[in-house]
Amino acid sequence: MDYKSAGVDIEAGYASVELMKEHVKKTLRPEVLGGLGGFSGAFSLNSFKNMKKPTLVSGTDGVGTKLKLAFLMGKNDTVGIDCVAMCVNDIACAGGEPLFFLDYIACGKNYPEKIADIVKGVADGCLQAGCALIGGETAEMPGFYPEDEYDLAGFAVGIVDEEEIITGKDLQAGDVLLGIASSGVHSNGFSLVRKVFPMTTESLSTYYEELGGTLGETLLAPTKIYVKALRGVKEAGVRILACSHITGGGFYENVPRMLREGTRAVIRKDSYEVPAIFRLLARTGNIDEHMMYNTYNMGIGMVVAVRPEDAAAAKAAIEAAGETAYVLGEITEGAKGVELV
Repeated sequence: MDYKSAGVDIEAGYASVELMKEHVKKTLRPEVLGGLGGFSGAFSLNSFKNMKKPTLVSGTDGVGTKLKLAFLMGKNDTVGIDCVAMCVNDIACAGGEPLFFLDYIACGKNYPEKIADIVKGVADGCLQAGCALIGGETAEMPGFYPEDEYDLAGFAVGIVDEEEIITGKDLQAGDVLLGIASSGVHSNGFSLVRKVFPMTTESLSTYYEELGGTLGETLLAPTKIYVKALRGVKEAGVRILACSHITGGGFYENVPRMLREGTRAVIRKDSYEVPAIFRLLARTGNIDEHMMYNTYNMGIGMVVAVRPEDAAAAKAAIEAAGETAYVLGEITEGAKGVELV
């Protein structure tokens, strides 16, 4: 009896590390110390010593049941982007610059090429966010996960000068709300998606004219990473007063998190066109509008608040970063919360 006969292939683990090295190398920043394969990842903070009060900010998350679609479609090279996005967007939302990322992959059986595909996606996400992939873990867990399935989670650390942390404390009536477009469903609400649409190869391969692609391709589109867009706003000299990453819980849960007491967000639903995938989802599943806005991003992945005189410059900076921005509404006085009109 040995470990391999128990279902854990150490040699496959070594092979996975070798295959992923080329992807990891692309993400390295000058601050990274050492190489892949150590017991920990080291990152120098010397470059940030000129900050008045350097403050670390962190985020951790996973991809959730969106992975079920990746299994069915046999496409594992983009879910890593989702994993990175869910972590670094939260850091950017606080005004931070993501510095480094670590991933955790747990699988029923280590197929080195599949693991390398997953890590390629993680590396691609890190490149988009400008952070380094400095470590991770691949755990082969036979008997716990089916052989052809895995879970993926991650952890990111960023930095911000304490005085530049986005808190919403200075929000006031009249401030403008801008929305940055999402790429689709992102990585939330897939338990409901999987109830609405049959999770079969045939269903996911079905082409929809209104989507301009297959259902599976549309649903698996990776989560947008907003780090560069928010950095662009800052570099344009605009102060972001408050920021909300629209994830699980949609508008109703996430927008209030950016508000201070006594302020209310008023968002006009007709200020942008809701993407076709959400209309199809609501129609097919007979999901009411409130539930849709309480579950999904509905086409807006990030909401930021700025002073009225800064709105045009902020919108231009977001668009210069390659994203689509909308003027969604404004801040009013009132009970802390969000109103969709």
